Amino acid sequence: MLARQSLVRAASRAAAAPGAAPSGARNMATLREIELRLKSVRNIEKITKSMKMIASTKLAKAQRAMNAGKEYGLANAEVFEHANDKAGGNKLFIVVSSDKGLCGGIHSSVSKALRRALANDAESPLENDKSVDPASPVAVIGDKSKNQLVRNFGSNFSITFNQIGRDIPTFADAAAVADLITKSGVKYDSVVLVYNKFVSAISYAPAAMIVKGEEALKESDSFKAYENEDDATKDLAEFSLANAIYATLVEGHACEQSARRNAMDNASKNATDMIASLQMQYNRGRQAAITNELVDIITGASAL
Repeated sequence: MLARQSLVRAASRAAAAPGAAPSGARNMATLREIELRLKSVRNIEKITKSMKMIASTKLAKAQRAMNAGKEYGLANAEVFEHANDKAGGNKLFIVVSSDKGLCGGIHSSVSKALRRALANDAESPLENDKSVDPASPVAVIGDKSKNQLVRNFGSNFSITFNQIGRDIPTFADAAAVADLITKSGVKYDSVVLVYNKFVSAISYAPAAMIVKGEEALKESDSFKAYENEDDATKDLAEFSLANAIYATLVEGHACEQSARRNAMDNASKNATDMIASLQMQYNRGRQAAITNELVDIITGASAL
């Protein structure tokens, strides 16, 4: 009887394809792959949790800087509130983003807003102005939005910036950007800053801030009432542009940190769910391998 069973097993091994691994070996390879993947996902979870903690710390600092920087934007709004734009409608668009990723769709938000503005779309951030020239010049702050827009609007680009606001943006950064734009030779009557507006710690929305140019200030009835020298109006226009850029930079930076924290939080949750699923799959595979080994042992013991 024992000899007959041995012959049957030998025949079954001979009938198998040459080079085929036993079922137990296949199970061990699968378990090894799952174990390696579990280790990889756990490492990713540690990284995303660390990045979330760092982004949370930076968000608190960015919010304080944003609250201080908003005063610059409010001052600009008050200055231009009574400045009627009687000059031409030439606009220079400035897209405010950054060079860093891993923060969700924060950069795509301003890129889409610019596309809608140049297309005079109904959802354009310039709600009251549907006469935008599609060939309007564009300046981009940050490599992320630049890479997203260069294919369709590369011919519109007049000047681009990077390495701006790597940490919390300062007024010196904004003044440098304003100075380069002024010296670039681009002709405009007003500047439209497309940026992300901070709504709450978990949400943001694309918005536009309009800054009047030098000619628009000169032609305004409110400014004509005062005897201003040309240099004074020019300086006011440049300083107002720097103020507006600074206000949008710090608000965009706060939105970026908020989006990065939320993105890392979601990534950590997804990693936790994946770890639970892989652990269950590993446990089932290990249990199946142990059960097969027990079956072989019991079968051999019964044969003896």
